[in-house]
Amino acid sequence: MNSAEIKEFAQSLGADLVGIASAKTLNAFPPDPRWPQTPANISPHIKSVIVIACHIPVAAFRVKHNIAVQYLDMLVLRRMDRIAFKIADHLERLGLPSFVTAAQETEWDLNTASYGRLSTRHLGTEAGLGTLGLDVNILTPEFGPRLYLTGILTEIELEADKPMTEQVCIGESCSRCLHSCPTDAVLHFGIDKRNCGLEAQEFGYMTATDFFMRYIGENTKTKKEMIKARDVFGFWQGLLRVVGSFGDCPRCLAVCPVGNDYHAYLAEPQKIIPEKTPEKVAKAKEFKEARKNGEAIEGLNDWNIRWVGKEGYKGIVARQLQEFRQTQKAQATKEAK
Repeated sequence: MNSAEIKEFAQSLGADLVGIASAKTLNAFPPDPRWPQTPANISPHIKSVIVIACHIPVAAFRVKHNIAVQYLDMLVLRRMDRIAFKIADHLERLGLPSFVTAAQETEWDLNTASYGRLSTRHLGTEAGLGTLGLDVNILTPEFGPRLYLTGILTEIELEADKPMTEQVCIGESCSRCLHSCPTDAVLHFGIDKRNCGLEAQEFGYMTATDFFMRYIGENTKTKKEMIKARDVFGFWQGLLRVVGSFGDCPRCLAVCPVGNDYHAYLAEPQKIIPEKTPEKVAKAKEFKEARKNGEAIEGLNDWNIRWVGKEGYKGIVARQLQEFRQTQKAQATKEAK
């Protein structure tokens, strides 16, 4: 199968977006060279990575709490894993050795498990599906950051897609992700992972270990009280339904104005950002001035700019919104006849 046939097959299985990345390129440009997330560290035989993305249903970002989106995210991930397995299995049956890795894995030896064996957001950028945003989520023109990605690693040489060079994220002049972040974890094209995790992973690994470290040192009476506490219920529910244990805070995803799904369903309910503060606004202005003045910015250095978009922002969201409105107007005219 060639690249075009594989893409058509993946879309027939339900993948919303499909791209191809070269393993040679991925090996040469690891996201963080100190902890290389590369195909070569998984298998020396990999030549290409087929990257698929599945869109998160937009209704999840119209609710008042995180539980709905966290559970729905896991359903999307499971669906995506099934699609990826079918692709790998099909290629294998054709005599083309291929396999899929877990989309949301972490490896303890890679910076104390803060990285997986592959970075799916970087796979997506190398496969031409989008670019990284201010909060380093991947933003695609079609769905903004409201999607998940995974990669099928194959030993066949496929024609790779070209990465986007135009920045999809509006950037500092938008800063809606920064304004909405409950723990103020958004950096200048970077993220404070620990602060992000406080909200995104309420009952995750570190929360559980911290709780039980406190529990061990307490007396019998306090232990009995702690066992009945909300945290223990949260850990149990996290094991049962992944709610609260799976790292996902939907705020930055919900307010990002990239994608027709945002224009259609989120623009009005997400127009006002309750978490926005004068301090966050000032921080965004500092980011904008720093970039305007050409200051050294870690997230935009010569290495990282590759995934942000070397050409900078050129109005892709504005063009997209104009096209969306024109399509809506044409549809309304058609229905009126």
